[in-house]
Amino acid sequence: MSSSGHNERHTPFFISLIAGGAAGTTTDVALFPIDTLKTRLQSPNGFISAGGFRGIYNGIGAAAIGSAPGAALFFSVYEYMKEFLVNRQQIDPTLGHITAACVGEAAACLVRVPTEVLKQNMQTSSGDHSKSLRQTWNLILRQKDANAFGASVLGGLYRGYGITLMREVPFAFIQFPIYERMKLQWTKYQ
Repeated sequence: MSSSGHNERHTPFFISLIAGGAAGTTTDVALFPIDTLKTRLQSPNGFISAGGFRGIYNGIGAAAIGSAPGAALFFSVYEYMKEFLVNRQQIDPTLGHITAACVGEAAACLVRVPTEVLKQNMQTSSGDHSKSLRQTWNLILRQKDANAFGASVLGGLYRGYGITLMREVPFAFIQFPIYERMKLQWTKYQ
């Protein structure tokens, strides 16, 4: 127990892995058409040139393939770090939740960013220009001049990793301490 008398409930690694993967995949697949429309609306080529309402499932394979591992990685790292920091290191629970969520996001983005790059490239190619997952993968790997982490080896797969972290970490910083506090309050209320 930490000095505040708060003890984290341990969630087994395998449960975090499966539950996180299932939750992430379900959400990403269910909302995929909306995500495609958003991506096309933001395309510098314009909505119609990026595909309009045609082929709104282009790239769903990339999203589905990367969704489960990304979400599973986040939740398993988050749960492990939370238990380690709060129970074993006995740091303040709020600080432990913040740190665990930020580390979880950094780990998940190692899977999430390449998945997003693939998915968005597939979402914005349409008609005669549509490419398979393999073709898109090879095209992105050839982007050696990409302004991305490890571009000489990984091409453009990690284009946007830094900015994605800058977006995701503040969300996690705020969301997970609130989530954990609300779970605790609900448990006390019960």
